[in-house]
Parts: sequence; C-alpha cells; structure tokens
Amino acid sequence: MNALLILPSALTAEGTVSTGETILFWAVAPLMVLGALALLFAKRAVYAAVSIIFVMIGLAVLYVAQEAVFLGVVQVVVYTGAIMMLFLFVLMLIGVDASESLIETIKGQRVLAGLFALGLVLGLTGVVIWANTPRPAGLEALNADSNPVGVARLLFAQYPFAMQLTGALLIIAAVSAITLTHVERLGPRITQRAIADAKMEAWATRGARIAQLPASGVYATHNGADIPALSATGEPVIASVPRVLRVRGQQMEISAVAPDVVQVRDRATGQSGLPGMPGEPAPRLTEEDER
Repeated sequence: MNALLILPSALTAEGTVSTGETILFWAVAPLMVLGALALLFAKRAVYAAVSIIFVMIGLAVLYVAQEAVFLGVVQVVVYTGAIMMLFLFVLMLIGVDASESLIETIKGQRVLAGLFALGLVLGLTGVVIWANTPRPAGLEALNADSNPVGVARLLFAQYPFAMQLTGALLIIAAVSAITLTHVERLGPRITQRAIADAKMEAWATRGARIAQLPASGVYATHNGADIPALSATGEPVIASVPRVLRVRGQQMEISAVAPDVVQVRDRATGQSGLPGMPGEPAPRLTEEDER
C-alpha cells in the first residue's frame, strides 16, 4: 500500500482524475469483476471464499488510491484478514455439504426474500438515477486531522441515523443467518443415556460388546498392530487386529512373539499344543471379514 501512496492518484487542479489513478483503476477493476463472477458461478464454497478475498483486496487498493487510507487498511485487516479467514477455517473444520435441502424450515421465506430483493434493487436504482454528486475536490481538507479522524467526524456527526440503521441491519443479518441454519429434527435427540441403553439392550439380546475393543497387542508383550490383544482369560481377541490385516492374512500369532505368555496360559487352562509350539487357537475370520 505504501507503493500506492506515491502514485499520482490525487485530483488535478481542474478536478479531473489523474493518469496514474486511471491506469490503476483499469488494471484492478476488470480483475475485480472477474473475481465477482467467479463468486457467483463457483460450485465450491472454498473457491467462492477465495474470490471474495480477491475482490476485497482489489477494493482496498482502490480505496488507498483515492486517499482513503483508513478504509483500505480496514478492508484488508478486518474483512479480508479476519472475517474471511474465519470463514475459511469454519469450512475446513465442519466441511461443506453439497446437497441442498428442499424443505423450508420457515414458511414463506422465499416470497419474503424476493420482496426484499426487489426493494433493494429499486432503492439502488433510485440512488443511481437521482443521486446528485458534487464536483470532485479531493480529500485534503477532510484528511487534515488524519484520515481516521475525518471518517469518524463525517460518519458520527453528519450521518448518525445511517450508522445506527446499519448496525441494526447487521444484527438482523446475524439473527437471520442463525435462523436459516435451523434444521427440523426428524427424530428424538440422541443422548448419552439413550446410547448406553441401546448398548445394554444389544448386549442382552445379541451378546454384543459393551465396552470398546482393546488395542492391538495389549497383554501380549508386543506393540504391533498385527498381534491380537489378550482377554482376561488369556484368549486372543481376534477383533482387536485391524480388519484389513485380517483379510490379507497378515495377522501374526502370539506364540511367534511371546511364547512364554502362551505357555503360562496353557498351564493355567490345562491345554497342550503341538510339539515345539505352544497351543493357540487358530484365528478365525468373522462374518464381516468374510463378506
């Protein structure tokens, strides 16, 4: 931005825009239009956010070129650097669902949105047609006490009602965004108590496991993912080995890495294995693995 300040962007003595600002405008404005079009036609939310960032940076460049340094800095620091970065972080954390809901949670919201959009178009059209812009005179007088002081004096001294109306509009937009994200619940809310009751019912009816499976190699004196864990009775828990390794046949026997553990289990349970190899039940694939 410091480089932009040295451009001959000030108004000439006749009140016309200088050549430097004209060149800068025609170099930045078409790129901003392309970024705005990319925002409208982008199919991914991340691409749309990047397009908004590009447009905001170009707008900040034009602000600085027109001697509105405060607005240019705010455009970069607040809008581009804070709000849009936060938007991108939210997209990365929660992801984006490409499917759109066809159920309206608020009845008549499309009609109201159409009426508000029509009113906005009519208002902007009236401003463009009947606006009486004075002859450009530069910002030297307004920036006599620095640009931020001049902006504050202009907004809060001459346009206090417009500022309050803008604040109310932002609050309405925030509340509307929260309301529009409301999703109608199709079933009862699942609580921790409901999950616990479902696990107990599955254990009583199908003998399902209540607790989580132990990690691979627990009590087997080995930390490999291909070694099954041992239960409290010393039996290998085949399901503790990842399913991919079981299907590939890459699961190892406990006797291959910890024969002393198998010998202690055999003496406690009275089992006997083959000569030279302690007894160990052969691992079997579950129904899920066979599928």
